[in-house]
Amino acid sequence: MSLPRSNYDPRRVCLNPIPDLNLNFGKHRRTIGIYLAGALFALANWTFLDAAILSAHANPPYDDPQIPPPVHVQFVDWVPGICSLLGMLIINLIDKDRIRRDDYGDSTAVWRARLFLFIGFAFMAGGLAGSVSLLVLKYVMMDYPEQYTYYGYANVSQNVALMLSAVVLWIAQSAQTEYDYSLTL
Repeated sequence: MSLPRSNYDPRRVCLNPIPDLNLNFGKHRRTIGIYLAGALFALANWTFLDAAILSAHANPPYDDPQIPPPVHVQFVDWVPGICSLLGMLIINLIDKDRIRRDDYGDSTAVWRARLFLFIGFAFMAGGLAGSVSLLVLKYVMMDYPEQYTYYGYANVSQNVALMLSAVVLWIAQSAQTEYDYSLTL
């Protein structure tokens, strides 16, 4: 099947063009972003709390009731999520105008704001790296059944959703609202 010459573009990579999603939410763009970030935050914490509750109520297998469950969610499993949560809080508490190096104010304030932004992203990256390493070392390498490896996958998904929530909230807070007026010519 060939394309008609009128629709052919030699710069195109894919045979089928990617649709243009024209997502123009108008004046509600900021509000939708904030609610989406909150939903991602709630989903992240719900996923990990589900794994922690399942771990607390894990029962031995029915065929051999004397064998206890091989693994539980412990404090070590909570640490990556706490690091990602701290990173998210640090990132979203920074004033966005300080990072842009505007003409007013102290130049050391810009440097400090960027330093705290880096520390926040470092906390989030450390939380994600910790959750992936915990998944591999504690759950995958020990070859536990799938019901127990879910604890590690829930930990990783919590950290990924917290990172996405922080990014969506950052973008939503950086967007102009309908009440912000730009007086530049």
